[in-house]
Amino acid sequence: MSKSQERLAASPNGVPQQGRVSGAVAPPRVSARRRRPGVIALSLALIAAGGAGVAVLLLQVGHRTEVVTVARDVQVGQVLSEEDLGKASIALDPAVKAVRAGDLDSVVGKRAAVELRPGSLLAPSQVTEDSLVKAGEQLVPIGLKSEQVPATALVPGQKVELVHVPAQGVEDTGKSSGLSPRTIAGRVVKASGAAPGSGVVVVDVATSADDGPIAAAWVSAGTLRLVLAAPDGS
Repeated sequence: MSKSQERLAASPNGVPQQGRVSGAVAPPRVSARRRRPGVIALSLALIAAGGAGVAVLLLQVGHRTEVVTVARDVQVGQVLSEEDLGKASIALDPAVKAVRAGDLDSVVGKRAAVELRPGSLLAPSQVTEDSLVKAGEQLVPIGLKSEQVPATALVPGQKVELVHVPAQGVEDTGKSSGLSPRTIAGRVVKASGAAPGSGVVVVDVATSADDGPIAAAWVSAGTLRLVLAAPDGS
């Protein structure tokens, strides 16, 4: 028998067998190199995304805006001058409304609609071109005790009514006769804080020139009360 016939005879079913490997055959190993390019690509993408986020954050933090600030105390109705204002560079939140430094000239010459404190930012709503006391009006200062001040804060421009009430010890003829108490329409120009000790709040109210002296007389006699008027359209 030839050698080729011996090899066929040694193989079952006449199929020649390759060289046998003794012992268990280990599963084929997948080379880590096949996954490495994908892992590297993912790592680079994450690094790039993180770097972009940090860059955006740094830009937001580092972005500063030149705004107008208040340099010294300014009373309500006072005309603003350049000496009253200053400039500052800050990281400004978009929700904060402030006058930009480039618009400083546009607010010089306007009046303060509210009391301004040094170090604060100047908002567009805090200035006005209108005089708080208009032609044909008079300003009446009214002192109110703490129990006479409305819980709602008094702000410039708020409409009020000045009500005449009977003096102490005087019969309330308005109620007995069924007549409504006399009132005068007014508008708040300024309201001070409560004075230490007494707690008295002084409210400057603009009235018509005809009603001003009457309101002043009521204040002097202690027969005036201030009430908030209903908003327009109410």
